[in-house]
Amino acid sequence: MAAQNDVCIPVSEEDIDYSQRGQWLRAAVLGATDGLISVASLMMGVGAVKQDVRVMILTGFAGLVAGACSMAIGEFVSVYSQLDVEVAQMKRENIIEKEALPNPIQAALASAVSFMLGAVMPLLAAAFIVDHKVRLGVVVATVSLALVAFGWIGAFLGRTPVVKSCFRIVVGGWMAMAITFGLTKWIGSTGL
Repeated sequence: MAAQNDVCIPVSEEDIDYSQRGQWLRAAVLGATDGLISVASLMMGVGAVKQDVRVMILTGFAGLVAGACSMAIGEFVSVYSQLDVEVAQMKRENIIEKEALPNPIQAALASAVSFMLGAVMPLLAAAFIVDHKVRLGVVVATVSLALVAFGWIGAFLGRTPVVKSCFRIVVGGWMAMAITFGLTKWIGSTGL
């Protein structure tokens, strides 16, 4: 049997640099929140004018696919641009050390996967509800609970105030769903 040479080095809370979590945390929380709110808002908009569950689910699924692709490409391009700027600055300053550079592929994957995880929640919530009004209520309730969870996770991982984070994200989600529902209902009632 080989002897184990594991050495445990205690790390205090002050030694952790939470800003290093910023890139992937921002991409993951933004992706999940955007997936949840975008797809739920699309579904609420369709639900404002159509009672057919298939139309609502199909719209939500199309939003999931389009949104995940958009988030991945947007994050990749954005973070790659940031990487180019940082590498150019390092060359100007003759810095060889390349630690802690942004990773465009990691950001793209985190954003796309988290978007899909967020987007699937309202889809699953609506898929099994036959009654139209109950379905809309279940989507809103599911999205509200998920937004609280996402707000808490983001605040916990970033060591920021939880109530403030949860409040901001829930109110923003409610506003997006209400505006989409209201405008679609209004446009649908005017015959456009």
